[in-house]
Amino acid sequence: MEKAIILTISFFLLIFSCFVSPISSVDTLKPGDSVNSSAFLVSADGFFTLGFFIPNDSSLSYLGISYTGGNDIGWNDIGWNDIVWLGNRENGISDDSGILTINSAGELIITSYTLDPTVLYAGGNGKNITATLLNSGNFVVREMNIKGSSDRVLWESFDYPTDTLIPGMKLGVNHRTGRNWCLTSRFGENNPASGAFTLEWDPGTRMLIVRRRRLIYWTSGNLKDYTNQSLRLNVKEFENIPKPDFEDFNYNFTNVSNGAEDYFSYSRITYPTAIHGPHSGWQLSYNGDIFDTYNGTMIAKVSLCYGYNIYKGCESWEQPICRNHNEAFVLKSGHFAYGNGSEPIAESVVNYYLTESDCRDKCWKDCECVGFANSSQHVSNEIGCTFWKGKILTFVQSYDGSEPKQFVLVLKATKRWKSWEIITLVISVVALLLDCVWFIIRKIKQGKRKKEELRELMTLEGYTETHPVESDRGQGHHLRLFMYSSILRATGNFSSTNKLGEGGFGPVYKGKTIEGREIAVKALSRRSVQGLIEFKTELILISKIQHVNLVKLLGFCIHGDDKMIIYDYMPNKSLDFFLFCPAKRELLIWDTRFTIIEGIAQGLLYLHKYSRLRIIHRDLKASNILLDEEMNPKISDFGMAKIFKQNLIEANTNKCAGTYGYMAPEYAMQGIYSIKSDVYSFGVLVLEIVSGRKNNSFQNEEGPLNLVEYAWELWSNNAAIEVMDPMLKCSRSRIDQLKRCIHVGLLCLENHATDRPTIEDVISMLKNEMMPLPMPNCPAFVTRNSTVYELENGKSEKFSANGLSMSAIDGR
Repeated sequence: MEKAIILTISFFLLIFSCFVSPISSVDTLKPGDSVNSSAFLVSADGFFTLGFFIPNDSSLSYLGISYTGGNDIGWNDIGWNDIVWLGNRENGISDDSGILTINSAGELIITSYTLDPTVLYAGGNGKNITATLLNSGNFVVREMNIKGSSDRVLWESFDYPTDTLIPGMKLGVNHRTGRNWCLTSRFGENNPASGAFTLEWDPGTRMLIVRRRRLIYWTSGNLKDYTNQSLRLNVKEFENIPKPDFEDFNYNFTNVSNGAEDYFSYSRITYPTAIHGPHSGWQLSYNGDIFDTYNGTMIAKVSLCYGYNIYKGCESWEQPICRNHNEAFVLKSGHFAYGNGSEPIAESVVNYYLTESDCRDKCWKDCECVGFANSSQHVSNEIGCTFWKGKILTFVQSYDGSEPKQFVLVLKATKRWKSWEIITLVISVVALLLDCVWFIIRKIKQGKRKKEELRELMTLEGYTETHPVESDRGQGHHLRLFMYSSILRATGNFSSTNKLGEGGFGPVYKGKTIEGREIAVKALSRRSVQGLIEFKTELILISKIQHVNLVKLLGFCIHGDDKMIIYDYMPNKSLDFFLFCPAKRELLIWDTRFTIIEGIAQGLLYLHKYSRLRIIHRDLKASNILLDEEMNPKISDFGMAKIFKQNLIEANTNKCAGTYGYMAPEYAMQGIYSIKSDVYSFGVLVLEIVSGRKNNSFQNEEGPLNLVEYAWELWSNNAAIEVMDPMLKCSRSRIDQLKRCIHVGLLCLENHATDRPTIEDVISMLKNEMMPLPMPNCPAFVTRNSTVYELENGKSEKFSANGLSMSAIDGR
């Protein structure tokens, strides 16, 4: 049956290719034109070529852009390092049936006999778009105007980099579109699928960063100015990127930061006497190294980073106790053997998704592992890692290279100490011992004080003291005091691989208790001014609130000055993880988004009305909404919450706690907060959920200041539906529901707190679609040059919009 389906698809593709014309221009693809295995596009200057090719050491065909340097290079002679961009890196074609064309629907699409189509661009009119390979190596789709000339760019390959950065490409972020530009390494040496490493630009530190599975491996150091004496130019350089040691060119780095973009790019500075072409390409290798494809110059040797020291930009991270800086893996030909000559049985992990760096990481963290091999560099081989374990194993090297190669753990040559170095070391040790004695004395005094506080803490009700074997039995509200040793075991000694994220409060780690329960451990920053008793009292109060839409608090842990809160682990992380990521936002269909909106409202209703303590959250935002395995919302992070008496309407504080953009105007300007403060934050959150955009993602100098202003302008012009996330596809009934959510969101954003509905009214408005809704007034914080806010005494004052960003983030 499957064979019949494949034959049917192949027949229709063959018929389709008969009606597609070959390309009619050297560098441009027009509607009806096609590029197949025997055709290609060449840029006007002849330096770049686009077409289907089978690179060396590969059996699959890919659509790619190659640097050919204006030379007549055979298409089958193209090597991996010549490729600057791939259109189907994840889906290699097993034959020569690949076709690139612009179909009648205006899609730039790759088809073949064996695979589903790969759509590069969709959304244009097939009659008035073209795709051109530019001299820069950028492949762009343009819309043609009535006169037949190009009008605007609809899509470009530079927005979708693979593993190579060439002059003109960017690393960074486009604030208007939310697009991130970064390089992703290959999976293996001859496998172009996405691998473990990424090369990114951090606009805050002005550094290039290489990550492996989100862990920072290497940084370029700060970007600084220097004078190139040979060229007599003022250029920029990175601390950890060496200058090229050849004479005919150098790099010129550019860093742009404005309201629309934050990015890094580079160009090649060519000497007047240079005879080579203009090409330069920074390629991120499958093992994390960065090199220039022009002549193989190594820019960053990331594969030397092991995490135990700082070496030319290498970052340090937590290490196994059995490893040290004298150890490293070296690729050698040979085999492992016992002392009697017999060969050990290797341990294999069959997983196609494990790269060479993953195998190295697993072996490095296993104290018994002395070597490994990885065969996932080849597309046809599905074996992941092979490990050799046992300290008694020896490696028998094959010096003629006839045996397979594996990575062997070796000891580097150690340094011989000189007499003056020994004397310096002895003095340093003595000084260190004196410091330790002083430190111990101080700790003893602090320990006595901590014991007194802890003794008082034990007198508080509502918790169960637990030991290394946790138990759910206890008294009070089952607020459990976790032992520090059990937290260390659960989180793998706070391993970086278990780190879920970090905010102003401190880092959050995933863990698993000895019974197998998954938990989230929030380690509060030591900068917190809370005392031990105040911290515990707050935990007991929060533990008294239980609701399906509130994250469940399990307990706490105190170890010295460290304070930790333990929650239930949420497998789908937080709402912002899905909502503001273009690749994941499409998973949030409208029904799911509406369920999230309802769930958040129900959680707030419980806090405001039905819990035994009236609680004002004060920091309601997308990152504080966690999602369980069924995408149900859980309000979290009560570190800034305030407890109200039931008969209290509003209160005042001298310190504004919360996040700018979500704070109600009366709270941000006068410190007045109430249940209507949370309603305002809910209104902002509703607009973000409907639109899929952050409130502060509007950076245009002449456009709206934020999402609130943007939604109000569309509402005022009877175009509220344009707020909707373009990724949403809703039926007519759902569109009405979506419009109603926008309407309710704007009502929650009223300037005056008294004009905003209660969260109970909000739930009625959302559930009862027949209930008439009042018309909203212009919300606060919507003008670009200033914000007008009417004070209680009837006078109006003008505040700078920029001045509102100085809100203090404080736990109390």
